[in-house]
Amino acid sequence: MERTRVIIADDESLIRMDLREMLTNQGYLVVGEVGDGRSAVNLARELPDMDGIEAAKIMTEERIAPVLLLSAYSQQELVQRARQAGVAGYLVKPFRESDLPPAIEVALARFSEFRAMEREVDTLQDALETRKAVDRAKGILMDTQ
Repeated sequence: MERTRVIIADDESLIRMDLREMLTNQGYLVVGEVGDGRSAVNLARELPDMDGIEAAKIMTEERIAPVLLLSAYSQQELVQRARQAGVAGYLVKPFRESDLPPAIEVALARFSEFRAMEREVDTLQDALETRKAVDRAKGILMDTQ
């Protein structure tokens, strides 16, 4: 079974080290650790300077990966920004190692469900466009016959 790949982004190196150890112990494959949101997204592609929530928004919009935000802050404004950015999970520091696997697995599941719904919408839109084209063709045939 392929291990789930994880990028750690936190401005505190000790937190990154602890997270790497916790996630590795839980069976996740940590493919990178960075100190800011821009660097996290740069692991996927080049982008300008941004904070963690802005990085999360881009990764969500571009369907790169689900984002689980770990923050020392729980202010409603930040939670609202994270929600609007499409963050799949939000944990407030300090957290326990046992908090990580459920949060990661739920974030992965929501991301997978979202991708499946997008595919279904695309299929339905294609079917609707096909139906419209067939109806137009029927109309033209009826007018000429």
